[in-house]
Amino acid sequence: MSTFNAHDIAKAAKTAFQDSQLIPSSERAHALHEIRKSLEANKTEILKANEQDLQAAELEVKAGKMPETLLKRLDLNRGDKWDSMLQGILDVAALPDPTGNVSYASELDDELELYRVACPIGVLLVIFEARPEVVVNITSLAIKSGNAAILKGGKESSRTTTLLARAISTGLAKTSVPELYVQSIQTRAEVSSLLELDQYIDLVIPRGSNSLVKNIQNSTRIPVMGHADGLCSVFIDEHADVSKAVRVALDSKIDYPAACNASETLILHEAVVNTVWPSVAKALLEANVKLLCDPISLGALKELSPRPTNLETLVSPSDVSSYDTEHLDLILSVIVLPSLQSAIQFINSHSSHHTDSIVTESEAAASMFCRGVDSAGTFVNASTRFADGFRYGFGTEVGVSTGRIHARGPVGLDGLVTYKYMMKSKAPSGHIVSEFGAGKKQYKHKPINATAVPFLT
Repeated sequence: MSTFNAHDIAKAAKTAFQDSQLIPSSERAHALHEIRKSLEANKTEILKANEQDLQAAELEVKAGKMPETLLKRLDLNRGDKWDSMLQGILDVAALPDPTGNVSYASELDDELELYRVACPIGVLLVIFEARPEVVVNITSLAIKSGNAAILKGGKESSRTTTLLARAISTGLAKTSVPELYVQSIQTRAEVSSLLELDQYIDLVIPRGSNSLVKNIQNSTRIPVMGHADGLCSVFIDEHADVSKAVRVALDSKIDYPAACNASETLILHEAVVNTVWPSVAKALLEANVKLLCDPISLGALKELSPRPTNLETLVSPSDVSSYDTEHLDLILSVIVLPSLQSAIQFINSHSSHHTDSIVTESEAAASMFCRGVDSAGTFVNASTRFADGFRYGFGTEVGVSTGRIHARGPVGLDGLVTYKYMMKSKAPSGHIVSEFGAGKKQYKHKPINATAVPFLT
């Protein structure tokens, strides 16, 4: 943890960013490999700290001061999370450098060329809750894309994130990347101060609850890239295949219920209430998913024969708020609608514009759904859980953006670069604007076929 005050931290980050711009991309990739080695060398100590965080969090859950869903996100030793975290570093290191790419090139005049070139955003302030692996994910993406980063984890993971940050610093010390390129802070007071320093910090990325994101957005002049609730839905169309409907609806809900890309609402076309819905419902009940049903879907379940033994305990009527709630648990809101068009309208009104999926065998319905649903991800016959930077091939992600400007959906390297315009005159006397105009030289605006800027290589 840094001993600087917030102003010093931000200023040091900006200086580190500026000092790093001439470092070759190969050295940034080397830095990621050194960080991975350092994390592996400190694995035992880090996981011990994570266990201590978990024990403290369990007491908070028992006292009713912390939701159990947050506890699940905290465990760094859950399943293959540790190995996936380290693999994510290697995946990011192996990705193409997102900086220096040319997205527009034009010859304005003989020997006068203009290029639009991808470049880093600057200093990122990333604020997140619970998931300690975010420290490593963000670090990997920031270094690879040429951005400096200041990281603030939740207090519930402070022991873990402190040691992760220390291991990252140890790895960086073996490279030419500036020592303060990635910094970690621990207090809310530091965050509040940093949110005022728009002269140093270029982008804030909050990862966590809706309240966290909204609070950050309302507390700073710095641009904020984040998402609110992960209110994802699965729509079972009238042309749905039963087997696909069961598989997609089940995986979207139970694979990891606490994730922001888990489905929270199941929408049924009225034509499938007595055909597909019973099979889907039985599978969900067998997985101990609590179903909050509207009258039509509830009525169909009461007609099931034989009746599932847990029907009475796991099925109950929904209310208006059910369809605006991110359950983050084995709970699913169910509603029946009369058409594909009404399903699209419902999703656009109630979802958080994260990820929504349709199960259908109709190409026309799939096309209408994907174009009509206003979400960062629209899927056909696929689980909403695929909405993830690692699964998209980004190596990892800095977060999920449900906004519409700059970056949308899982944000990988491409979402962490902006661009600048570079121009060069190769004429003996240079170029000046006053030579162009009526009765003078005219701009050629001739496209140049270029993937890199010649005078930068």
